[in-house]
Parts: sequence; C-alpha cells; structure tokens
Amino acid sequence: MNEGLTKKKPGLFRRYLPYLLKYKKIIALDLFCAALTCLCDLVLPLILRTMTDLAMNDIAALTFAMVGKMGLLYLILRLIDAAAQYYMADMGHVMGVYIETDMRRDAFSHLLQLGNTYYSNTKIGQIMGRITNDLFEVTEFSHHCPEECFIAGLKIVFSFAILSACDLRLTLMIFLCVPLMAFVSVRLNNKMRKVFREQRVQIGELNARIEDSLLGQRVVKAFTAEEAEAQKFEEGNITFQNIKKKSYRIMALFQASTRLFDGLMYLVVVVGGGIFAASGAITPGDLVAFVLYVSTLIATIRRIVEFAEQFQRGMTGIERFFEIMDAPVEITDRVGAGELRAESGGIRFCHVSFTYPDDHNRVLTDLDLEIAPGERVGLVGPSGGGKTTLCHLIPRFYDATSGEILIDGQNIADVTLKSLRQAIGIVQQEVYLFSGTVAENISYGRADASREDVVEAAKLAGAHEFIMQLADGYDTYIGERGVKLSGGQRQRIAIARVFLKDPKILILDEATSALDNESEILVGQSLEKLAKGRTTLTIAHRLTTIKNYDRILVLGENGIEEEGSHAQLLEKKGIYYKLWNQIA
Repeated sequence: MNEGLTKKKPGLFRRYLPYLLKYKKIIALDLFCAALTCLCDLVLPLILRTMTDLAMNDIAALTFAMVGKMGLLYLILRLIDAAAQYYMADMGHVMGVYIETDMRRDAFSHLLQLGNTYYSNTKIGQIMGRITNDLFEVTEFSHHCPEECFIAGLKIVFSFAILSACDLRLTLMIFLCVPLMAFVSVRLNNKMRKVFREQRVQIGELNARIEDSLLGQRVVKAFTAEEAEAQKFEEGNITFQNIKKKSYRIMALFQASTRLFDGLMYLVVVVGGGIFAASGAITPGDLVAFVLYVSTLIATIRRIVEFAEQFQRGMTGIERFFEIMDAPVEITDRVGAGELRAESGGIRFCHVSFTYPDDHNRVLTDLDLEIAPGERVGLVGPSGGGKTTLCHLIPRFYDATSGEILIDGQNIADVTLKSLRQAIGIVQQEVYLFSGTVAENISYGRADASREDVVEAAKLAGAHEFIMQLADGYDTYIGERGVKLSGGQRQRIAIARVFLKDPKILILDEATSALDNESEILVGQSLEKLAKGRTTLTIAHRLTTIKNYDRILVLGENGIEEEGSHAQLLEKKGIYYKLWNQIA
C-alpha cells in the first residue's frame, strides 16, 4: 500500500490541491511578493556589470550622480524586498495554518464515522501522530512549496535569459550541470521520502507504546513490570534512532553532492569565463555578472536542497493524511434514509447472519428473534457465542451480513444512524467517562440539558448523594477517564447519562460484573429503575442479575440454544441449568 502511494505522488498532490486552492487569493499575493524578492537578486548583478564595464572602459563616465542613482535604485528594491518578505513570512505561514486546520477537521470528522473494524486494527497512537505531527509538517509544506518552486523557477529562467544575452556558449556550459544535478537530487529525494515515511510510522508505534504503558501504569506497577516496559520502549526507541541515522546519512549525501555540483559550476565560470574574457568574447562586466548569477543559481539550488527535507516531510504527512481519508466508512445512512419512529421499542431479528469483516469469523447464522416492547431479555452463554455481537447489531455498530433487524416495524438500515442511536441507551461493563466535570459527563449528548435535568437524572441513577459529597459537587473535575471516582461511582454516572437520554431501548453489557458486592447492589437498583418500561437486553455474567427477567436466551455455536424464563430453563436441565449450578 505504501509503495503504491509513493508511486502515485502526482495524484497525491492533485488530491491535496483543493485544500491549497481554497486560499488562492493569499497564494497569488504571496507569489507576487515572492517575485518582488527576486528583483534584488536579479538586478544587483546587472548594476555591478554596468558599473564594472564603465570603470574599465571610461572611468570618467562613472560619476557620483550615477553611483548615487544605482544606490538609490538598490535601496528601493531592498525596501520592497523587506515588505514582501514580511508578507510571505506572515500570511504565508497563516495560510499554512488554515490548510492544516482544514485537513485536521476533515480527518477528525472522518475518524468519527469509521467503524469498529478500523479501530480494532489501528493503534490510537498512530492516529494521533497522523492528525497532529504529520499535519504540522503540512503547514510548512503548504507555505514553502509553491513559494520556493516559484522563486527557483523565476531565478533560473531570468538568469538563463540574461546570461544568454551576454554569451550563449558559456551559459549553456553552466546550465548543462543543472540536469545532472537534478537527476542525482531526484534519486536521493526518493530515498529520503522512503526513510521519512519509515520514521513517521515508527514514531507512531513509539507513541502507541508510550500511551499503552502510561495508561496501564497501575497494572505495570502491580506486576512490577517496569523493566519489561522500559525494555519494550527501548527497542522501539533504538529502531527510531536507527531510522533517523539512516535519514541523516542520506541527507549528508544529498548535501555533499550539491556542494560538488556547486564547485563544478564555479569551475566552469572560472575556466570558461576566463578564456572567453581573454579572447574578448565577453567583457569584464559580463564575467562579474556570470559569477554573481552563478552565485544566485547556487544559492537557489541550495534553498531547494534545504527545502527538500521539508518537502519530503510534507508529502509524507499528506500521504498519511489521505490514508486516513481513504479508510472506508462501513456504516452510513442509505440514500433516502428516514427518521426512526421509536414508539414502543419492539425489536425483531429476521434471518440475521453476521460475519466479522476483518477476520471473517462467522458469529450469527440465520437468527430469528422477536423481542416485545418493554420486554426484559437476558443474554447468557459461553464467550464467543454472539451475545455482544447481537447487541452491537441493533445500534449498527456493525451491519448484519444478511437478514433484517426491525425496530417498531422499521428496518434499521433504512433509518438515519442519528435517529437510531438516539433511541438506544447503552451501559457497558467498562464505563468511559470523558475528562471534565461530573455534570458535563452526565449531560454528554444532551448539550441542551439544564442543571435541573442533570440533577434529576443523577437522582434516578442513585448518584446524587455521592456527587454532592465531592469537593465541587456537579462541577467536580473527575480526571481522565474518571480516574478520581470508584468503579461503582463511574457506573452510576454512566447510568445517569442514559436516564437523561431517555431511550426506548436499553442495552446493558455486563454492567455490574466488574463491581464489588456493595456497588453491585447500588448499581443494580439504579439499573432496575432505568429498565422499567423500556425494552431491555442484558448481557449477564452473573446470572442472579437476570433471574427475574421476562425471558433469558442462551446463545452458543448454534445460535439460540435455549430460551425461556429462569424457572423454565432450570426445569429443562440444559445449558442454563449447568451454568446456574456453577454459581450456586
């Protein structure tokens, strides 16, 4: 995949072009200023050429008035150059920031649409690197790429034209070095791009390793695994070091080759120019102009060489940005999708089969199931039986491979994702709370909720009492992922969040299995309130939490192996009976 993108470099730039052209007015003025900065470099050799020829041919013609005029002209050009440089350094960089912001916004928006399959196979550290560090490189690239290319083109074209007017033969001798330099530069550029890409991938891996170790630091300490984590980090760090060493080695070769070509061009001017001057083919002023224009050309080429690293970093950043944008959005609204009218919350699975798209693991086969409005259904069975998968299909975290899922008679594939998911509340075993206050977490997804609504939801969830005991009550900062709260407290805030949402359908994914006995009782009471009057599906690890449910489904390799109430399933003395006796 990576090599394919590298080979499609022009296509990659064409895809990036709309971001650049969005600010075409800024670019146009920036390039106009870039042209103005070229004036000083292009006019100075002509001024010195004129003055040298006058001094050699008729010293009397080189008057103070003429020198003053030349000096004034150059001063005006320098003032213009300073103003132009200011604009380029200011608005040029600002334009790059605008483009970076646009690309990051698009990348984040696309990431929010990507499904579980993408996140199951991609490290968060890699994603973070792509939408932060990589796009920062694009800022510099966006500003300098058109600017440097435009300036280099102007200087090369005008230098060639002016020098050709002096002597075409010597000009051609000098410019013959340019294609050879370009060939070597392109070859080394390709190597640089490849190693810069390796560097970006490895820093993403390193970020992912750091994130994993730091987020799991309590586990690391509990298992005294500091040395093992340090060793893993060191391996990644040394790999990154070796890649950077390789990149600097290529850069050194790049710079050494350009200096060699610099010397070759000066050699042509010294030897060729000296011979032509001695034979009278060119004047001393022409020779001075040749030396200065060659200096300008070499300075231009050096700027391009210095920009080459930035160019490669920018192109690598663009490439990695489009790798995110090219990740397919698997779950989308169909054309003409309508709003879900969730009136009672009845659910029906019609011949539903599902195979995971990444590993092709088939979990559900021809499942037929109807859940009545307001019915409470427990899901039990061995790991891998499809309990979580079944629940994930309802809010379309995955799409069924075949068959239909209906809510109140409406095919969920024909309604908008937003309306579908607004009708479903989910409480998971591993609660995710966002960095912020208690109130912000409860009102998540309901920006219009008043403080009274938040407090009422907390009371229904049995969370109000402990919240009021916190330092700042509902305005207490709970830390990243709610680390300042206990497991039971986090769970009750998650339940309050669902109370505030007030969905028709409730999915409880082992919501109490990780809690201590006291917390389980408190959370269980909150869940009982939450489930009242709602269609509820509960994935149960502890069977005691669902023994009073209307119906219990035992899922296994063959789909629904058993179903019925707690008492009915015990009478059958089948799988459920064995599971129940294991905990008795």
